[in-house]
Amino acid sequence: MLELWALLVLNAACLVEPFMVNNQVLSNRHNHEISKLVTGFPYGITRNWHKTKSTLPLSAEENDTITQSSLGHIVTATPTRRNILGNAMKVCSTASFTLCGAPYIASAASSKSRTSGYEIQRPERDWSYMLSGSQYNILREGGTERQFSSILEEEERLGKYFCAACDNALFESSPKFHSGTGWPSFATALNGVEVENVNPIQASLAGAELRCRRCGGHLGDVFRDGFLYVGTPAAKSGKRYCIDGAALVFKPEDGSDNVFGDTPPTKRSGGELPDFLKGPDIIPR
Repeated sequence: MLELWALLVLNAACLVEPFMVNNQVLSNRHNHEISKLVTGFPYGITRNWHKTKSTLPLSAEENDTITQSSLGHIVTATPTRRNILGNAMKVCSTASFTLCGAPYIASAASSKSRTSGYEIQRPERDWSYMLSGSQYNILREGGTERQFSSILEEEERLGKYFCAACDNALFESSPKFHSGTGWPSFATALNGVEVENVNPIQASLAGAELRCRRCGGHLGDVFRDGFLYVGTPAAKSGKRYCIDGAALVFKPEDGSDNVFGDTPPTKRSGGELPDFLKGPDIIPR
């Protein structure tokens, strides 16, 4: 019942948001209030904070990610899954606060340490030498790769998916499906995946962060919209594990070479949209 109420609030937000965006006075006032609610800082401060540049390993790729760096800097901004929901979240945050009694709504990867409490711990400098640029930005800094940028999005063979940082088993191939989002998607996960503990409203509207349970590496987010993907394993589980391909290594069941997720895709068709996003068939006269 709570999730249904949250979806109704989101639908109302979609109607209100265009008016807020087109009215500069209301939009600025709205951004200021929501910024204070979410971060505790005025709107201008948080916006300028995100403009700081990052110093990454030389192997880092320019178009990979956006995140708060463990080295104390910020990566140049590119869209992320949670940023895409940003406008809706700004409107819904006040209603969410009332419903769940929480004073904040996460808009980025969890601030929980990626080292403390995990079995495998290394200095960040060591991780930066061990991992490629895109792997480091995602696994260690909580970044998000661009859509359709990983070869694993198109992977369909039988096998298992492992953490690129510590070789921990994370996903089977059987619950993998094509969501049309541009990121490798799964309906279920293995025990090696840690799910962020968030309130039901955030879990429904913005998802929860996923990490490797062994090394704390960021993997992606899980969303409760699996019911939208009719005909896929997600329709049964009710969940969509949206994963950054660069965080994974795929090991085929047939014993062929491992596939590293930070490899560019062989096809760049943009992927297949799920049925609920496709338009009606047009039959020419």
